[in-house]
Amino acid sequence: SLSEDGKSLIQKNYYHLGFAADTENGLMVPVIHDAEKMDVYELAKQLGTLSALAREGKLKATQLQGASFTISSLGGIGGTAFTPIVNAPGVAILGVSRLSVQPVWSAGLDVSSEAAGRFEPRLVLPLSLSYDHRVIDGAAAVRFTSCLREALEEPARLLL
Repeated sequence: SLSEDGKSLIQKNYYHLGFAADTENGLMVPVIHDAEKMDVYELAKQLGTLSALAREGKLKATQLQGASFTISSLGGIGGTAFTPIVNAPGVAILGVSRLSVQPVWSAGLDVSSEAAGRFEPRLVLPLSLSYDHRVIDGAAAVRFTSCLREALEEPARLLL
């Protein structure tokens, strides 16, 4: 995160994952602490527990603090694209939109040849990464989203 005066970077040695939760009282951002120590099943359990507490208005202050990265999703309410806003002192947020089937060109640019590609239906998950350019280089951000895409394309790897 960035220091309050914006002049120094605070290196964190943990991964506290904030996520946007839509509640009757507006958007809240509960935090899954020490997410790096959990497998995907434990993360899902924590997500469900904290989401329920947020909707019931029963989150403790400590459950809303300390995120080192945040994820926001509009997919559940129909969003197809958006620009998530970084919540200081954090320096990045990932926006996840609605998964949909889209026509994707499979291969080959020469449409006149037999080896030409074709449009095939593919599941597409729009992602939007917003980040503070004072801290994160654009090339590093693209490498992050590329790595994330590769992980999501092979979900079985996430279960290991």
